[in-house]
Amino acid sequence: MDTSMLFILLQAPLYLGTLRLMVPITLPAIGEIITERSGVVNIGLEGIIMLGALASVYVGYFTGSLLLALLAGILAGVCVGILHGIISVYLGGDQIIVGVGVNVFAYGLGVITLYLSWGTFANSPLIPDSARVPDLHGISPFVVLTFMSGVTAWYLLERTSIGLRLKAVGENPKAADAAGINVFRTRFVATVIGAVFAALGGTFLGLDWLASYTRDISAGRGFIALAMVVFSKWNPILAILSGLLFGFFFALSLTIPSGIIPDQLVWSLPYAATLLVAAGFFTKTRAPAAIGKPYRRE
Repeated sequence: MDTSMLFILLQAPLYLGTLRLMVPITLPAIGEIITERSGVVNIGLEGIIMLGALASVYVGYFTGSLLLALLAGILAGVCVGILHGIISVYLGGDQIIVGVGVNVFAYGLGVITLYLSWGTFANSPLIPDSARVPDLHGISPFVVLTFMSGVTAWYLLERTSIGLRLKAVGENPKAADAAGINVFRTRFVATVIGAVFAALGGTFLGLDWLASYTRDISAGRGFIALAMVVFSKWNPILAILSGLLFGFFFALSLTIPSGIIPDQLVWSLPYAATLLVAAGFFTKTRAPAAIGKPYRRE
C-alpha cells in the first residue's frame, strides 16, 4: 500500500468524518425500514431530505434559533409524511408516483426559495452560529441520535407487540385486519415516522454538516438510503453498519488529496462501494410481502 494512503487511513479525522457522513443516509434508511415494514414504500426520501434541510436552514437563518430550526425540519417531515400517508394509505394512490412527485416538488421549491430569499440558484449564506448544532466533545449529537434510533427501532420491531403488529400489516394486511389491527392507521403512522427520519437527515446537513442550503444538498443520499434498506435486510442494526460503510468511503473520498487518484474516481468511490455491496445482497433478501400494495377492505 502506498505510504500516503496508509497515512490517510490512520488519521482520526477520517473516522470522525465517517461518523458524521453516515448520519444523512442512515437516519432516512432507518425511517424507511419502519415505513416499508408496514407495507408502504416511499421513494421520495431524496426530496424529504431536501425539504428538511431547506426548512431548517430557512428558519435558522432568519431567526437564529436552533430550536425553531430543528422544529421546522421535523415539521417538514411530518407534513410530507401526512400527505404521503393520506394519498398512499387512505386513498390507495400509487406510492411510487407520490414519491416521484415529492422529489420533483422539493427540488423546485429549493431552487425557487434560494432565488427569492438570497438571489442565487446555488447555495444560501451560512446560518448564524446560534442556529448551528454544537458538537459534544467533537461528536455531533446527530451521531448519537442515529445510533440510538437504530437500536430503538430494532428493539421495537423485533421485541415488542408494536413491531409484531407493524410487520403483520406489511406481510398480510387482510389477516391483520381480521385480527383487529387497524391497517390504515398503522401504515399511516409508519409513513409519517419514516418521513420525519428522512427530514432529520436533511436537518443534519443544513444545521450541522454544511450550515447552509445548497441546490443539490441531498446529492443522491435518499436513493442510497433506499438501497441500504434492501441490503440491510430491513434490519435497523444492519442499516447502521451499512451507513458506517458508506460514511467511511465518503470520508475517504474527501480525505484523499487531489492527484493521488483521478478526481472523478474519488468522487464516485462511496456510491460505487455502496452499489457493489448492494449487488451482493439483492438475491438474498425478501421484502415484506404486501409492500407497495394499497389495502382496501372488501
